[in-house]
Amino acid sequence: MMSLKFEMSDLGIEVSQEIDCVTIKQAKAGMEECNAEQCPMEPRLKLSKAEDEPEVEATHYRRVVGCLHYLLHTRPDLAYSVGVVGRYMQSPRESHARAVKQILRYLRGTILYDRCNELKLLGYSDSSHNVDADDGWSTTGHIFFLGKSPISWCSQKQDTVALSSCEAEFMAATLVACQAVWLRELLVEVTGFKKQKVLICIDNNSTIALSKNPVFHGRIKHIHTRFHFIRERVENEQVEVEHVARDSQVVDSLTKALARVRFGEMRALLGVCELPLQPFRG
Repeated sequence: MMSLKFEMSDLGIEVSQEIDCVTIKQAKAGMEECNAEQCPMEPRLKLSKAEDEPEVEATHYRRVVGCLHYLLHTRPDLAYSVGVVGRYMQSPRESHARAVKQILRYLRGTILYDRCNELKLLGYSDSSHNVDADDGWSTTGHIFFLGKSPISWCSQKQDTVALSSCEAEFMAATLVACQAVWLRELLVEVTGFKKQKVLICIDNNSTIALSKNPVFHGRIKHIHTRFHFIRERVENEQVEVEHVARDSQVVDSLTKALARVRFGEMRALLGVCELPLQPFRG
């Protein structure tokens, strides 16, 4: 639809259109012949600055991580693991290099966009709590679907320490609300669709209660005022927050490393599937 109004090209991305879906991949960045891993990062892996470990060649490390960052345009399942290894670009160590190699061995997949008649914007918000061993900051993750297709995703460290999982999720929800408002306006501008309320799914009931309550009270008085943006957006009905069960929290894999079975379930919900064995024709 956007190509009808703008001159566009997909750099480094191969596109295959079928009757019921559109498949996109980045074959040049993949490693089709390597021994595959089932998940990009082990759930019990605790990376840190590890100054007592031997250093690895920093230029090569940065080059590989830079390529992985480029892959994030079509691989939301890599968002958390690539974000973690990207924190050690200044002085990479052997443990960081091993984590990067596991991501490379995992890289055998592509994202599948199902065709859908109902183009409704739906967001998911989640946050881990104090997972960084160096500074205790939490990790925010979000993803937005248009119909059944993921169109925007992010995994990033928060810039302040959260005192509880509720606070971490509340701060994450505010960042997601900002993205929701922007996507809402963008879709209206590009498609001409009528403005609609954006639903954001969160798995923390306390966060939902805080988002819907316009009254300030002692529990949240220490939270920076900018994080109360979501309460204003809920009050003026630009966004709506709703509870989602943890088993259905699609964005869980963008906030922490998951066990193989759980990661596979979340990857399927994101629309990522195995690359076909036959040669790909764009």
